Amino acid sequence: MRADGPTLTARVVDLTHDCEGVADVDGKRVFVPDALPGELVELKLRKRRRKLQEAELERVVEPSPDRVAPKCEYFGRCGGCALQHLAYPAQVEHKQRAVAQALSRIARVEPDEWLPAFAGEPWGYRRRARLGVKYVHGKERVLVGFRERAAPYITDMARCPVLAPPLAELIGPLAELIAGTSVRERLPQIEAAVADGVSALVLRVLDPPSAADIEAFAAFGARNDVDMYLQPGGPGTVVPIGRARTLRYSLASLGVTLEFLPTDFVQVNAQVNEQLVATAIELADVRPTDSVLDLYCGLGNFSLPFARRARELLGVEGEAGLVARAVRNAALNGVANARFVTADLAQPDWSFFREARDVVVLDPPRTGAEAAAAAMNRIAPRRIVYVSCHPATLARDAQVLVEQHGYRLRAVRVFDMFPHTHHVEALALFERS
Repeated sequence: MRADGPTLTARVVDLTHDCEGVADVDGKRVFVPDALPGELVELKLRKRRRKLQEAELERVVEPSPDRVAPKCEYFGRCGGCALQHLAYPAQVEHKQRAVAQALSRIARVEPDEWLPAFAGEPWGYRRRARLGVKYVHGKERVLVGFRERAAPYITDMARCPVLAPPLAELIGPLAELIAGTSVRERLPQIEAAVADGVSALVLRVLDPPSAADIEAFAAFGARNDVDMYLQPGGPGTVVPIGRARTLRYSLASLGVTLEFLPTDFVQVNAQVNEQLVATAIELADVRPTDSVLDLYCGLGNFSLPFARRARELLGVEGEAGLVARAVRNAALNGVANARFVTADLAQPDWSFFREARDVVVLDPPRTGAEAAAAAMNRIAPRRIVYVSCHPATLARDAQVLVEQHGYRLRAVRVFDMFPHTHHVEALALFERS
């Protein structure tokens, strides 16, 4: 939606949680993508929508000292990143402020201690991605990439510097590959995964590829040392094209290796994930006599390192396939004191909440752990380690744990799992008073 009003000059006073600048225009808040706090900018107002006044940035008159040139040529159009124009240390500071503000505003609580934020390598970090695919008749080309920032189209791009190698340089070649197949208009999505020494691409196909297509996909995989898969239906229909190697990643400092399938959820940033798990173990202070409950356990990312230090561990996950992978991973790592079950974690009538636990690990999706937090008094753990990917739901659940169940928020640490994006990962430690 182009702006066509008069050009206005305004000072940017804040940055929203999704990384839009907030300008002060005659005492009213105006949201300006790509503007940074402290900057004097020229802008044009867009048509007002949903009670929000948005604007288009025309020119930065006085830039912030934290403004930098984006590394990616597609930044501003591609919706994959939102903060490449902000110096990386300032990005991390912004995310820590976002968590602090959510805890203060929603939960009315502050931690006893803010641990130093952890940030890893900001480029080439992303080992999981879902890429859109579209054949554009007007261009007579296939586009592969992330959605555009302000439109439902696929960004016209050839590479991506946040993707882990070899994915970073395969976007253009993938577009050329698909353009030469019979399914170029019937292949809407690619799931990409990078494991330790192995990469995989899952091609979602709506029609069966021809024999020539299959041969072309296999040849592409061989040239680029990538295992190729087809997915004609749901996740259970994924099949390899030819030979496929086992995907696994290691938590080297913790002595654990986990296997996963190319469509499984794994934390996207290997370096940050290892530090996240190590911090969780350190803060939980697990004792050899402890019983640990790991809710939203996935394929065992936290479960197996915790089980190695506890008397017993029960992992609970809503997806049966991930539970099966967790069971296998426990066996592969020689962890015999961990059990895993499938349960709907949105419904609080759980048999595993009928006995006391010493330590609870929560690693919920963006919706948070509302049902588990509400029922926490039934098992009364000594410590709760809460891993959050959404500050608002962390704050909501923290309020319940502190005000209703008498826990104290001992420490919070922010982890930059997704550099250059608005996504915020945080770990909070609660201790029973």
